[in-house]
Amino acid sequence: MNETIFGIHGAALELRSQRMGVIASNIANAATPGYKARDIDFGAALDARLAEASGAPAAPATPDLLYRRPTMPSLDGNTVELGREQVAFAENALAYSATLSFVQGKVNTITRALKGE
Repeated sequence: MNETIFGIHGAALELRSQRMGVIASNIANAATPGYKARDIDFGAALDARLAEASGAPAAPATPDLLYRRPTMPSLDGNTVELGREQVAFAENALAYSATLSFVQGKVNTITRALKGE
């Protein structure tokens, strides 16, 4: 029922939430020697979820984590670029908020319809 009411947005919220956790982990480990920054390919993960909803083989519960390639590698082997991670976190948070607003609008519309307003 989730897919029929919310369409792509339920899966998008879940993936955005997972991506936010990965990016936050990158930021938290910015000073950890040897830490390799990771990210989720949101587009590919969402495509896999949509394919699963249309009858294709099930997508993994957690999307594949990809390593980021640093623009300027550090001497200690850490690949986190703090500015880049902060921008990615802000963009993802904005997209999460927009998707959540859309879902809340759908819920409000359904609630008003059920109340007969």
